[in-house]
Amino acid sequence: MSNIEKMSYLELKLPPLLVLLLFIFCMWLIATKIPFGSMSLPYSFPLAMIIALIGAGIAIAGVMSFRNAKTTVNPVKPEASTTIVSSGIYQISRNPMYLGFVILLIGLSIFLSNSLAFMLVPFYVLYMNRFQIIPEERILADKFGDTYLSYKQSVRRWL
Repeated sequence: MSNIEKMSYLELKLPPLLVLLLFIFCMWLIATKIPFGSMSLPYSFPLAMIIALIGAGIAIAGVMSFRNAKTTVNPVKPEASTTIVSSGIYQISRNPMYLGFVILLIGLSIFLSNSLAFMLVPFYVLYMNRFQIIPEERILADKFGDTYLSYKQSVRRWL
């Protein structure tokens, strides 16, 4: 039985961009409906924008590296990958697109100035690890063998 056949129900089902949008919506909902988590942060807007732009830049760098390598960017079909991308931003993180999304969520939580909204960020990381990254890693290890395992040992999952 291949790793694709062994996957649980939620693994690789929701595109990470959709998961990001769901978390953004939940953070906004919490910030607007639960005021006791509100906090006053000086310079929250410019700080949030800088952090969000850094996150977006990291995510875009990941996409561009995949495009340059002419491999799939589709995160729900890692078996369609044609190569292991290990240059550029992928020398720092195995998952720069997801890392960029996390940084973007941190920027949003600063913008929303709500501690409860910020508390959703670790849940995003947990979800992505369990239902996106670990299944991707299993498939890539099956497909690329020692090449992927060597890359995996030399570069951290997030940072």
